[in-house]
Amino acid sequence: MIPTTAPLAERMRPRTLDEYVGQEKLVGPKGPLRRAIENNTIPSLILWGPPGVGKTTLAFLIAEATKRPFHSLSAVSSGVKDLREILSKPMGLFSPILFIDEIHRYNKSQQDALLGAVEKGQITLIGATTENPSFEVNSALLSRCQVYILEALGEKELEELVHQALEKDTWLQSKTVQIDSYQALFRLSGGDGRKLLNLLELVVLGEGTKEDVTITDELVTQVAQQTMARYDKSGEQHYDIISAFIKSLRGGDPNAALYWMARMIVAGEDPVFIARRMLIMASEDIGNANPTAMIMANACIQAVKAIGYPECRIILSQVAVYLATSPKSNASYMAINEAIALAEKTAHLPVPLALRNAPTKLMKQIGYGKEYKYSHSYEGNFVQQNFLPDELKGTTLYTPGQNPREAEIRRSLQQWWGEWYGY
Repeated sequence: MIPTTAPLAERMRPRTLDEYVGQEKLVGPKGPLRRAIENNTIPSLILWGPPGVGKTTLAFLIAEATKRPFHSLSAVSSGVKDLREILSKPMGLFSPILFIDEIHRYNKSQQDALLGAVEKGQITLIGATTENPSFEVNSALLSRCQVYILEALGEKELEELVHQALEKDTWLQSKTVQIDSYQALFRLSGGDGRKLLNLLELVVLGEGTKEDVTITDELVTQVAQQTMARYDKSGEQHYDIISAFIKSLRGGDPNAALYWMARMIVAGEDPVFIARRMLIMASEDIGNANPTAMIMANACIQAVKAIGYPECRIILSQVAVYLATSPKSNASYMAINEAIALAEKTAHLPVPLALRNAPTKLMKQIGYGKEYKYSHSYEGNFVQQNFLPDELKGTTLYTPGQNPREAEIRRSLQQWWGEWYGY
């Protein structure tokens, strides 16, 4: 006997909330989403979580429990025309549910097409996404939806899924399946229930016509061939790992930096992306404490473009270690942030007359460029004068750090500007 064409994960899709495994905080007996379903007060919502945790299933169960009309679209293959066709259909007593899988793949205009219908209650939107909706969903649409975060399934939930499959699936019931160890199943599925069930089916299928199947870690690993790094180059994990990498560089830990970079390399991340992030870090977190860091990071970008994998991993490693062990200063980064904030508040202030360009006779007559002191005409190529609007005279935006390089800058500023800028 062989299974039907539908994968095991599809055959085991729950039909009721009581069969749903995981997300106890949301749909357990006291969960907020469970109460909303039971009261038929479903808001438009975004289900955010990693693959295989039950986002699509939960959308179907909500529609089934509330007895509402249900429409389903995939953002990969649908567009504004499909949305308008659904929105043109008449409403009943309750607004129909429109489920959009991978809603983060809709562009701005497609997401905007949903705004009016959601705001007027013409539809109840349920969007599913593996991406952080703060980045991928328009703020206007996001403000009209409740975001529910779904978590990766733990070992207890994964084991429960396996037990359900062995007890309820007709094909698996025709065999005697013994689980010697769950660890490889758990490790390879990575909290993804769909992947777990399909891997279970793949292992049993791999035993051919055997009626008695004993599942061991060795057997699962052999069938699966290799463990894929849990890293989605376009997903939330992508941002988490690059964040861990940059924080390790900033914190001066070359070991952790190399580990997180290796995670990206193993997963096939674009080496230019890694190098570009190191260039940003070199300016933001090292700055004038070691100006050579920017030169190194910029050279790294050119090198990885010319060489590519696998050899460019050596260059990435060299530069990552250099940046992690370099002295740090974010003084320039903080200075431009403060300068922008000040500029936004004081954009009305005029440029002092002494600093204005005077290309015409009239401009010179009304004082443009008057009293400007040409620095090179003075001893040491420096003369003290005010380059800010009069209202901001003496404002300090750049404060050098305490490292040796910036200590030298601090001494120069103290010599030149004295107490004027508070150095």
